[in-house]
Amino acid sequence: MTSDVYFADIRSRSDGENKLEKIRRLFSAAGFDKILDKGDLTAIKLHFGEVGNDTYISPVFVCEVVKLVKERGARPFLTDTNTLYSGGRGNSVDHTRTAIEHGFAYAVVDAPVIIADGLRGENHVSVEVNLNHFRSVKIAGDIASADSMIVLSHFKAHMVAGFGGAIKNLGMGCAPPIGKAEQHTAKPIVYKEKCRGCGRCVKACPRSAISVVDGKASIDLGVCVGCGECVRACLERAMDFDWAVAIPPFVERMVEYAYGAVLGKPERIGFFNFLIDVTPDCDCVPWSDAPVVPDIGILASRDPVAIDMASYDLVNAQMGLENSYLKSNRMPGEDKFRGCWESTNALHQIAYGEKIGLGTGKYNLIRI
Repeated sequence: MTSDVYFADIRSRSDGENKLEKIRRLFSAAGFDKILDKGDLTAIKLHFGEVGNDTYISPVFVCEVVKLVKERGARPFLTDTNTLYSGGRGNSVDHTRTAIEHGFAYAVVDAPVIIADGLRGENHVSVEVNLNHFRSVKIAGDIASADSMIVLSHFKAHMVAGFGGAIKNLGMGCAPPIGKAEQHTAKPIVYKEKCRGCGRCVKACPRSAISVVDGKASIDLGVCVGCGECVRACLERAMDFDWAVAIPPFVERMVEYAYGAVLGKPERIGFFNFLIDVTPDCDCVPWSDAPVVPDIGILASRDPVAIDMASYDLVNAQMGLENSYLKSNRMPGEDKFRGCWESTNALHQIAYGEKIGLGTGKYNLIRI
């Protein structure tokens, strides 16, 4: 079985080729009009970006998707879920303010922002999945209640999952904080012989789970949420995950949550991946590093696994950019995600997604 993935490249030389027109053509080609019924409450699932981040999907593009949904007689709302860690999106008040400050005000996008898991992340429902790691998963209530959904993902690298695309936007992005915690079971370890007690990890930890004891970092694993900010901050590489043991189950838990997020909406979900500003980090970090490859284009599909596989291949086909975070694998065909995060295995998302029936990694790339 293969799935169709539609692709519009980044080049434009006329008004008929601008990105908004390409979004319209992709929406039509991928059959997204068929997933929407008149009167639908349609979730537009995206990431509003952490405070300090500026490479999230442009509100201009989101507004065009809103227009297309409204043209089908549906009623769209923009949505995401609250974070597990502190920052600008830890509750619905802060989250909504961050979304507005990043350009997602009603006056701009013509749709309301509704944080799907409620004021403090307590609005969620249990969805039975009966998979390897979970019998049931917790999905944000307003996403579960939506009649249909368009998932907009900024495709980029990720220090643990390898990349963040449609699957991660579903799995992590549709879960309330308690569901995110169920996925983040991998906790960092400290290599005491490398640690010099600088305290950078202490400052980076969003949960104050780290202290310096006798000149060495110490992690309170009962408080740690496994976000990996300490690993990112450590200049001595004294903190890391057990990649062979801890990370594959994390990825599988995330994919099982993605499976739960789409249950109940058969043939009612469409996916856009934006291969623009392909950064080395998730939009959850409070900064935006330089992209690691040139801008590529926009993809649309009804299959989250296929669209992520096509995105992965298109990124890897590029020449890596100099003066970026890429440490290796700069040549076309080389794995840019391992070039950023050498221990990651980005394809585990794809393989496990296929295994549990979330979608297929086999795709037909159709250029429009």
